[in-house]
Amino acid sequence: MSFHQWQTGTVVYPLLTSVLYDETEWEQPHSFHPAHFLDKDGKFVQRDAFMPFSAGRRACLGESLAKMELFIFFTTLLQQFRFTPPPGVSEDELDLSPRVGFTRNPAPHTLCAVPCV
Repeated sequence: MSFHQWQTGTVVYPLLTSVLYDETEWEQPHSFHPAHFLDKDGKFVQRDAFMPFSAGRRACLGESLAKMELFIFFTTLLQQFRFTPPPGVSEDELDLSPRVGFTRNPAPHTLCAVPCV
């Protein structure tokens, strides 16, 4: 049986894009904008409209583990390296638009990871 079919006889497939790209929730819903998660003092703010692991009874069971692992991974990278565009490319020239398909995936990029001293 499909998602929720057992309960109502109706198949329901949640499309989180209705929330993740809602212009009433996000200042810039179609671009990478880290300020979505910062308050006026630069402190992290949890947004209810951000649901990358789905919601309700069908939410990913590994969400807390995934968040912890991602935090450790990216924190370690950002502590050890400074990321810059390759020589001859400015930050404005980087195309950060996602590839559209069944899901929205980032396009491959070439970056330089410069060790912090």
